[in-house]
Amino acid sequence: MSTRAISSTESHVHPAAVSLTDVTAGYGPHIVFKRLSLKIDKGQFAGIVGPTACGKTTLLKTILGTQSPLSGTVLLDGQALNDIPRGIIGYVPQLGSVDWRFPVTVEEVILMGFYTGKRIWPWPSMEERERVHDLAHRLGIYRCLGQQISNTSGGQRQRAFLARALVNNPALLVLDEPTSGVDIKAQHEVLHLLGDINSEGITILLTTHDLNAVASHLPWVICFRNGLIAQGRPRDIFTNDILTRTYGGDITIVRHEDYFLIATGTPIHFSDGEP
Repeated sequence: MSTRAISSTESHVHPAAVSLTDVTAGYGPHIVFKRLSLKIDKGQFAGIVGPTACGKTTLLKTILGTQSPLSGTVLLDGQALNDIPRGIIGYVPQLGSVDWRFPVTVEEVILMGFYTGKRIWPWPSMEERERVHDLAHRLGIYRCLGQQISNTSGGQRQRAFLARALVNNPALLVLDEPTSGVDIKAQHEVLHLLGDINSEGITILLTTHDLNAVASHLPWVICFRNGLIAQGRPRDIFTNDILTRTYGGDITIVRHEDYFLIATGTPIHFSDGEP
């Protein structure tokens, strides 16, 4: 499979927050992607797009260190994953992977972000509670802190898990499908919020199926299908050729000045007189 990388410069001026070199990943004899080389610059706000079961989640697990590569090197800020202190990476899982029957409040969900496994004292300090309350205020979920997480909306749940990922002031924030399972209004609110967080210097990497949301909100996109297809600015990357190679199906792109709409499948034409 051919790859094409598009960059605004010939070389990366800023040091890489994430660097994968000749990485092969898989599960037993099943190879998901092989000899992948990919860099995410510090301070970047990037989205990974691609079809279902194309290796996006495996790529995130490899970066997070929860999935060991079969070969190759993974570095975060120039360091091996084993040398990275806990809390440097904040992670927000897919909402669909969470068991909402677990009896826990929104505040308790956020506090879980402090538990790194090396903690001796189980109760949160006053400073930690203040940090949770400050984040809850900022993310608009302060009034939900005492509610059971199961009784909150999809957007509130997403913000609670985002707060959990942010409590340790991570340098890298990784999110797996943060716009899935929430309505359109909540999708845009979450992406605007992530843009604000990114403006403070936090590198953000997320996966998503929503190409139009990526086009509207993210400055950098990575097209992935069991390997790198292309990366660059949405206006450069979202072409019929690249998206067809990424998704393997018909892609329709409607452009108007600096705006464009992306649709999958064959366009529908209505004859005169039809609804």
